[in-house]
Amino acid sequence: MEDLSRFFRQIVRNLAATDPARLGSPLPVGEIRRTILPYRANRRALQLETSEDYELVLLRLCAGEGGFAHTEPDDVHVKFSAEALSTNPDLTIVHRHENATVILNEEQLARALDPTREVAFAPSDQRFAPPAPEQPASPPAQPTPLKVPRKPQAGSPPPAICRACSGKLPLGRSVKFCPHCGTSQALTHCPQCGTELEPAWRHCVTCGAPVRRD
Repeated sequence: MEDLSRFFRQIVRNLAATDPARLGSPLPVGEIRRTILPYRANRRALQLETSEDYELVLLRLCAGEGGFAHTEPDDVHVKFSAEALSTNPDLTIVHRHENATVILNEEQLARALDPTREVAFAPSDQRFAPPAPEQPASPPAQPTPLKVPRKPQAGSPPPAICRACSGKLPLGRSVKFCPHCGTSQALTHCPQCGTELEPAWRHCVTCGAPVRRD
């Protein structure tokens, strides 16, 4: 379960650093593989030795293992669940259903965004919650909505997490470099296609163009 938890938290870190508004949106399986959490760029953080190990953990996430996420449509979710329980799972399922979408569990998402705070609330999406006992005399509890960070606007401070080492950045001030690892927090883009690039990348994940680092 540790590798699955690490996989989920790395998705949250990458989105929080690049596009926080998407944390509460459905994420296509193919996009997770190619741009949100590509294996080669995140191999060290995920501690996975091979691409097959990566695809197996992605399959388990799509199957709903550990309650980290739910896959839609439901019939595809069932297929992922069946493969995850197989003694010899067919890993090509993540390629065949790359248009299926993964919805991150709200409670797990809140814990990943702030692991130092004990989170206790009823998730609004009941697919991740066990059935509540009937209590005719009491009104149903209202779910607490998750406050997902908004996408940074032009001129706003950089995200609170370093794009390279995931260390926390100072709030309430302009941060150009990470105080932990020294990595620049300015966004860089591919000179060929304009894709946003991580600081450690040497080639674009979209078009493969080499990236010059001055």
